[in-house]
Amino acid sequence: MTALAHEAPTTTEVPEAMSPISLDEALWQAWKSLELPEGFRAEIVEGFIEVSPTGRSSHARIINRLRRLLEKYLEDGDYAVHHDWNVIHGLKAWVPDLFVAPQEDEEFVTEDGLGFAASAVKLVVEVVSPGHENQQRDRVRKRRAYAGAGIPVYVLIDDHDNHGTVTVLTSPSPDEGTYAAETRVPYGTVVEIPEGPAKGFGITEEITGPRQG
Repeated sequence: MTALAHEAPTTTEVPEAMSPISLDEALWQAWKSLELPEGFRAEIVEGFIEVSPTGRSSHARIINRLRRLLEKYLEDGDYAVHHDWNVIHGLKAWVPDLFVAPQEDEEFVTEDGLGFAASAVKLVVEVVSPGHENQQRDRVRKRRAYAGAGIPVYVLIDDHDNHGTVTVLTSPSPDEGTYAAETRVPYGTVVEIPEGPAKGFGITEEITGPRQG
């Protein structure tokens, strides 16, 4: 029988450049390197890179109406409506349909210039697109994501919920990824933003259009 010698295992230091990276860091690097065709956007939502097309004409109409009226409402203050821009929280990135943040944005743009720091965003708006995955993203995954970033107000305009609804979510709990307060009304019923720079702004049928169906 041959005896086996027990020797202390040897270790080799992994150069810093070869050190393993986390999934979040890998997703972040992949997201930054994406080159998408015009009309598409990419977001990092709950551990996935989600690529989606920009909205259809009905989607764009709602966003344009809302943007026009909200810009007028905010015009004498220090906050503005932003769109087509990344909102960054840690190694996560979202592209809301609209968001309200400081008008003078230099202080709040991330160091790499890729987007706006979520900590300065006071309100986000998503207009839900058709399709199960799109609806789940805006109603569930981005709801958790925005609450987790502590964004104070999330407005969800949803053609595909019953005959059309507007939901205003407030009082985020970042640790739990939830909003404690929710107001949900059908199209045709005015709902006002309850806090922040857009406090008192009403989302009306002029913005959403009439009830669907």
